[in-house]
Amino acid sequence: MTAPNDTYSRGGRSAVDRGGRDGGPMVARLDPADTNQLAEHPVSLRRVGGLFRPYRGPLAVVIALIVATSLVGLATPFLTKHLIDDAIPHQDVPLLLTLVGGLLAVTIVSSVLGVLQTWLSTTIGQKVMHRLRTDVFTHLQRQSVDFFTRTRGGEVQARLTQDIQGMQGVVTSTATSVASNITTAVGTAVAMVALSWQLSLLSLIVLPPAIWLTRKVATMRREVTMQRQRAMANLQGQVEESLSVSGAILGKILGTGPSASATFAATSDELMDLEVKSQLAGRWRMATMSIIFAAIPALIYLIAGLPATSNGMTIGTLVAFTGLQAGLFRPLMGVLNVGVQVVSSMALFSRVFEYLDLVVEIDDPEEPVALDRDRVRGEVRFEGVGYRYPGADRSALSGIDLAVPAGSSLALVGHTGSGKSTFGSLVARLADPTTGRVTIDGIDLRDLSLADLSSVVGVVSQETYLLHTSIRENLRYARPDATDAEIEAAARAAQVHGLITGLPRGYDTVVGSRGHRFSGGEKQRIAIARTILRDPKVLVLDEATSALDNATERAVQEALDALAVGRTTIAIEHRLSTIADADQIVVLDGGRVIERGTHRELLELGGEYADLAGKQELASV
Repeated sequence: MTAPNDTYSRGGRSAVDRGGRDGGPMVARLDPADTNQLAEHPVSLRRVGGLFRPYRGPLAVVIALIVATSLVGLATPFLTKHLIDDAIPHQDVPLLLTLVGGLLAVTIVSSVLGVLQTWLSTTIGQKVMHRLRTDVFTHLQRQSVDFFTRTRGGEVQARLTQDIQGMQGVVTSTATSVASNITTAVGTAVAMVALSWQLSLLSLIVLPPAIWLTRKVATMRREVTMQRQRAMANLQGQVEESLSVSGAILGKILGTGPSASATFAATSDELMDLEVKSQLAGRWRMATMSIIFAAIPALIYLIAGLPATSNGMTIGTLVAFTGLQAGLFRPLMGVLNVGVQVVSSMALFSRVFEYLDLVVEIDDPEEPVALDRDRVRGEVRFEGVGYRYPGADRSALSGIDLAVPAGSSLALVGHTGSGKSTFGSLVARLADPTTGRVTIDGIDLRDLSLADLSSVVGVVSQETYLLHTSIRENLRYARPDATDAEIEAAARAAQVHGLITGLPRGYDTVVGSRGHRFSGGEKQRIAIARTILRDPKVLVLDEATSALDNATERAVQEALDALAVGRTTIAIEHRLSTIADADQIVVLDGGRVIERGTHRELLELGGEYADLAGKQELASV
């Protein structure tokens, strides 16, 4: 399966336009990114529903609370009607107290039900999100290295955090608002008919054009706002490119200052016009809403005041109906937006499910071979091994037949792209051979559990990665049950104990982001100590000293020599001086073995290895 597209999440925000700063009703729009996402990775409602199946009981309670809250709120207009028509005109104190108490009770009950609804819906949402976060994180950890090389890092974080957080909003906001809007709209309409079917008929005539006009003005404003955002992004890009250090130097060298200023002025002028249009569109929207909210009650008062249409309507009925009418517009707009809300919500689920549906290329076998780590000798064999990267037009390795006896050392040399690092990746099972097999003590690596394999094979690479925590915890990451004494012993073996104890906080010193407070050689020795603590039987050294200066390289090489004692060692090197004592040296070219032997044998052969050795000797003169 190909990697998911790397479009960043919208910060957990639904693709529903929540309305402008003027506080007008929500006007939803369908985001093309959402429809594209669902077209590429469809999601069924049944699958989404499956996430909430364990919480059917609490969900039913949430729905019941939403319905109850909406219905309780509808009592207010009827209580108000009786206050105006009966209690106040007739000075009926008992009735007045009862109705006023009812108004207070409606507020209290609605508030309590709202708190319960929020607590239950948030709890359900958080439990579902916890499960999803954990499932996605665990599943991504099982992905091959190839997935992470072709996927932008920020995309992984966005889906784990922003998208799943946005799904929380679907549960606690979108879903509950849809249910609440439908219940409120239906209940309000029924209550309006119960109060006055004549005024309800008027509302049915007035509301459709009012809603249409509102959506039309909102669409106009949204288009202007999108143009303004694009212009602002363009302006910011020009500032970043032209006024950064590199951009400023380039501009001075090429003399592009005047043209850059002219381009900036044109963009700024466009932005100025769009700002004016945006503000006018916003004012038009506010004016439209004001006219609508004023016109509908005015028409109701007109109908109620005319003798031909009043039909004996009381003041209380008029006030109650007007209150219901004012509260109908927003939930009705919400009901009309349900389709867009569902699409935008499903798009979030699609993005997360897309990661959950990724095929695990490097996985544990169904029935792994039991491995007694204490009895592992560490013999590594390549039997007819070939490997081709996905999408590549040629193989990185072809026809590799090679044996590395237990406890011996193998050095791999060759030009860049010859297949050395791919060879090491296959030993650590960061990838599986396209053809043939790789074995340890005769067992195919694909028949071992990944946990057993990682306990047997250790890797020290050129790129050392340290966690943003203490040195002690960085070392213990390799073996969580390691004691402080074992940690210090590993550091001594890696010749880094003295450096650590010389720090103000010793082993409790925080290494900083990616270990930036240490030099390359210091980080490399900490990584070697971490590998020593794991005590692997097979060791892969992937150009572990290539980025170091000569003095640092000697110190790290001494640590590596101590680490290699008693282990099967496969060293990938470009500096031949570090591998002269290897038991066997293999020269790769184009993914094939072209020479093999000891250092002396290969020099006497006078082939590719001898040529590499001669060039390095010349370079050192």
